[in-house]
Amino acid sequence: MHPKVRNVDPLIARLATKAKGVVTAAELLNARVTRDQIKTRIKRGTLIREYPGVYRVGHRAPNVESSYLAAVKACGVGALLSGLSAAFLLGLIKGKAPKPEVTAPKERRFASRTSPQVCGDRIVWRGIPVTSVARTLIDIAPRLSMEDLARACHEAGVKHGTTPRQVERLLRPNTPGRAKLRAVLRGDVKVLLSKLEKKFIERLKEASLPLPETNRPAGGRRVDCRWPEHNLTVELDSYAYHHSRHAWEQDREREREAHARGDQLRRYTWGDVFDRPVRMITELSQLLTLR
Repeated sequence: MHPKVRNVDPLIARLATKAKGVVTAAELLNARVTRDQIKTRIKRGTLIREYPGVYRVGHRAPNVESSYLAAVKACGVGALLSGLSAAFLLGLIKGKAPKPEVTAPKERRFASRTSPQVCGDRIVWRGIPVTSVARTLIDIAPRLSMEDLARACHEAGVKHGTTPRQVERLLRPNTPGRAKLRAVLRGDVKVLLSKLEKKFIERLKEASLPLPETNRPAGGRRVDCRWPEHNLTVELDSYAYHHSRHAWEQDREREREAHARGDQLRRYTWGDVFDRPVRMITELSQLLTLR
């Protein structure tokens, strides 16, 4: 046996730890692991073949992110996670994790639903090369219902700060699902996207107050609720999306945009809507009556 074989496993473990337990033959060879040593680890189960030339380290249990990264690595340099799997990784859709879809420079047969073209619009999310949020929305538009697409666009704005303008810039006249996506981006789809929004609308109806436009673009981004004729914008703040610096800065930007278009801005929390609605409704009654 080669004298260095006993030292290979810690090296493989270190390489894999940096990449969700996934390594490629090229990465191992670059780290001076020989082909014979790789074959030995495969026989022992130290390396588990996921795709040709792509391995999962045996002590690392498989998970969604490792399977996605393995598929991307299998498709070579420039490959990106895309489609529904990209949407799932980015938090735009929920439910059971879709099978990996990869956009690659050259078509490969290893990952599900590969595409022969590479989009230059890419990011790295959780250590995985993936199509950008705007590009992902365009790619999944033909495959989602109008309601699910509206929710995906909402999540893109809340979690990533993606605006309708950013998506519109990537749309082409022959893009599949273009009409549906533009309808969502313009706010033509009447969808309440969260329990908080639904309850807020219920409170307005109970108080016989005029209902707002919901999830429509204003000032370049989507706003939760707006009464254009009253120059009033309401943002509904869920703690799940408003406890990071990014969310805080996005909130400040929304405030500046509201003032720039001549709107008053009010922010209401889960507690305001569910637990303490009287003060909120009183304030809104005065604003909507005065205007």
